[in-house]
Amino acid sequence: MSVIDPEIELAIGAHLHNEISALLKDMLHFVKQSLGPAPEKRLDDVQCVSYELAYVNAELYAMGSMLDYANNALATFGAAGQIPETGLALTFVADTVIKLRGRFERIRHEVGLSAPVLLSVFEAPELLGFCRRHGAPARLEEVGRAIVESGECGRSLLDDEKAIVASSFARFTEGVVAPLAEKIHREDLLIPDEILDGLVDLGCFALAIPEAYGGTAPASGHDNLTMVVVTEELSRGSLAAAGSPLTRPEILCRALMAGGYEPQKERWLPGIAQGRPICGIAVTEPDTGSDVAAVKLKATPTEGGWLLNGAKTWCTFGGRAELLLVLARTNPDPKAAHRGLSLFLLEKPAFDGHAFEFGQDGGGVLSGKAIPTLGYRGMHSFTLFFDDVFVPAENLVGGPEAEGKGFYLTMAGFAGGRIQTAARACGVMRAAYGAALRYATERSVFGKPLSEYQLTLAKLALLGATVRACQEMTYNVARLMDQGRGQMEASLVKLYACRATETLTREALQIHGGMGYSEETAVSRYFVDARVLSIFEGAEETLALKVVARDLILNASTPET
Repeated sequence: MSVIDPEIELAIGAHLHNEISALLKDMLHFVKQSLGPAPEKRLDDVQCVSYELAYVNAELYAMGSMLDYANNALATFGAAGQIPETGLALTFVADTVIKLRGRFERIRHEVGLSAPVLLSVFEAPELLGFCRRHGAPARLEEVGRAIVESGECGRSLLDDEKAIVASSFARFTEGVVAPLAEKIHREDLLIPDEILDGLVDLGCFALAIPEAYGGTAPASGHDNLTMVVVTEELSRGSLAAAGSPLTRPEILCRALMAGGYEPQKERWLPGIAQGRPICGIAVTEPDTGSDVAAVKLKATPTEGGWLLNGAKTWCTFGGRAELLLVLARTNPDPKAAHRGLSLFLLEKPAFDGHAFEFGQDGGGVLSGKAIPTLGYRGMHSFTLFFDDVFVPAENLVGGPEAEGKGFYLTMAGFAGGRIQTAARACGVMRAAYGAALRYATERSVFGKPLSEYQLTLAKLALLGATVRACQEMTYNVARLMDQGRGQMEASLVKLYACRATETLTREALQIHGGMGYSEETAVSRYFVDARVLSIFEGAEETLALKVVARDLILNASTPET
């Protein structure tokens, strides 16, 4: 790679990050002021602007994560940290700056950003020079060649403990999951016992549960970083069959812990830590999607408990699950909105196959039918129908005082699900990128390997930088969550990483050419699996508008003068 002074270039990158962040702060304040004295009531009037601002913030967070990564790599590896760690980071920053200008230009009239102010930042000589140095084709070619030579898009900076965890689960992924993944996908099979039993033996289901209840999480809280590392490695083998079985118990256990009702924690958590019962989440409904507050499934009081009536959809693993976390409306008054929802734990037998019906002794019937899907095969996502399904009173999550608190407990569960989904995205990304890198070095066209062409090398550089950025920002948010913070950032990184995975798997497939479109290559599976990531655990539009942008705008402060 060409000689640069890494410390100077990284300092310039940090300065650009600060300049653009200041612009974002000004825009957020302008939008907040434009909405009047009660901005929270008018946020839907500025959805297009809010969506762009959410992505601006996500891209800035990714930039900051990459700059931190490069500085840490230099501190760890010295001058060797330039190849390719610093190159990846600087390339990523330059590429992101170029994209950000387009976002700002698109909405500048709606956010009070004048042309002179925009130009003062994006036409500044320092910025233009930086982008010329690190975004030029020749530079991208250099970074791509360094990746080809090293065989990886930057070295991991995880500590020794987490590196050992990653290595252990990588062996399981390569030895057990990968050989089964294609058959599960092509034949739409249920996850085999070889994988589920292996996940139990490795303690995967115990990661979200404190030691006092038979898990491995510290008493002070969740070990999110370990969960992220494990999920990423498993998802590299199969998104549905290995990376995703951990998500449902993670959500359920977080909701149960947030409810704080000791008898329920003592009853359920030790068994879940051992992988029994298998868990499912029944929150989404056919007419509500990501609008959790609009849930309609009714829970009506009856002797000794509640009767559930209505439908749920996209209940992943709903057939095999033996314990369902069900969100239902206990207050039928429409004015109660999200405050009229409660969470329940419903026990049921495990069923294989694509359909089931479970009749209770009291006459209640729960039936389910698997939804045919483009990808994400192995767990089967079900539509469920509840007809007077009985749930005992003691299965109201949070205990007798928790009626009406279901929405908040669900959100507590989903925060963990979102950071874990970002980790799942990173795993799929790494799998697709690794396949593309191998194919590019092995496949020759017009007399030489694909990896010797400038365009292929540029793609490998930009895609490799994206993989590393998503990994680093996911690790950063996991660390925040381990400190009891980072709830909004969990949605932010899920928003960014899942969309990035779609783009990356598309390009990985493209590098494979016609073979990429064939099911003979795993990259076709990565491509269709990636599409679901921006939909479940909070659709990207919902996260952008209702979580990220809402938080940014309502908490916008007056810019410093």
